[in-house]
Amino acid sequence: MAIIKLTPSCKDYLWGGSRLRTDFGVQSDLDPLAEAWVLSCHPDGPSYLPDGTTLADYAAAHPEALGTDCAKFEQFPVLIKFIDARNDLSIQVHPFNEYALKNEHQYGKTEMWYVLDCEPNAFLYYGFDHEISKKEFAERIKNNTLTEVLNAVPVHKGDCFFIPSGTLHAIGKGIVVAEVQQNSNVTYRVYDYGRVGADGKPRALHVEKALDVTLCTPPVKHDFGEHLAQCEYFTVDARNGAFEGVADEKSFVSLLITDGEGTLTSGGETVAVKKGESYFLPAASGPYAVTGTCQTLVPTVSRNRLKRFRDSPYCRKQCGLSFFV
Repeated sequence: MAIIKLTPSCKDYLWGGSRLRTDFGVQSDLDPLAEAWVLSCHPDGPSYLPDGTTLADYAAAHPEALGTDCAKFEQFPVLIKFIDARNDLSIQVHPFNEYALKNEHQYGKTEMWYVLDCEPNAFLYYGFDHEISKKEFAERIKNNTLTEVLNAVPVHKGDCFFIPSGTLHAIGKGIVVAEVQQNSNVTYRVYDYGRVGADGKPRALHVEKALDVTLCTPPVKHDFGEHLAQCEYFTVDARNGAFEGVADEKSFVSLLITDGEGTLTSGGETVAVKKGESYFLPAASGPYAVTGTCQTLVPTVSRNRLKRFRDSPYCRKQCGLSFFV
């Protein structure tokens, strides 16, 4: 099986919209439709193969399909989502591995966002605009002035943000993103605009844990060279139009069609592809080719660790895309 088309699990979080269904072709009756987990082995929302089995079941039966670079991980290393924020997400943080394993019995979360579309004047919160103390952080959470010291960043289609664990953040309303993240579902909310959940009660906050793990500083600057993002869990590239690649023995290849349409060929098989679809190419399945007008995100697993450069620019242009790192 050289080409595996994945069907996502979906989430109806209260801040979601309908664009994943209307603009990206995600098949779901959920309303709102907030997230589609388009490549996932996580038990909270697995992706499915055409025969109805989960990607987790496939990975367990065919561990070689993940690649040799996945062998160092105790679990499938990545989780990929499409996210439609019709309204603001909570201001939140994800813990580091050590803290999450001790307190939540699962791993922490580092992630990246690639902006698929956004409304005019849309923005998101990305770390602090200057360093503050933990005491001030706690006081501002208590008196609802936290946003006054956050780094509010205007966004445009094609922007990319890398969010290491410990970085306070929030996607703003009117933004649709593809999120590539460490395979975890641990989130600590610190501010939620006073909203209530389906049970009529205010949604839970996790202030004490957030105080433990949040880095109260501006975002660290990174340089990923020719890649959109790279860390020990994933490497992400973007391709516009036709391109070729190889799924070698080191890693599977994920192909997310974020716009356009075309064909995907691998292992003697050719399938039509279009915006909103997710494909999994097993490791060692060999050369593949995408044709047509597709815009494609290409996440893989990488052995390389994050590179940090003190003098790297905060926003740079590469291949027509904006990078916030």
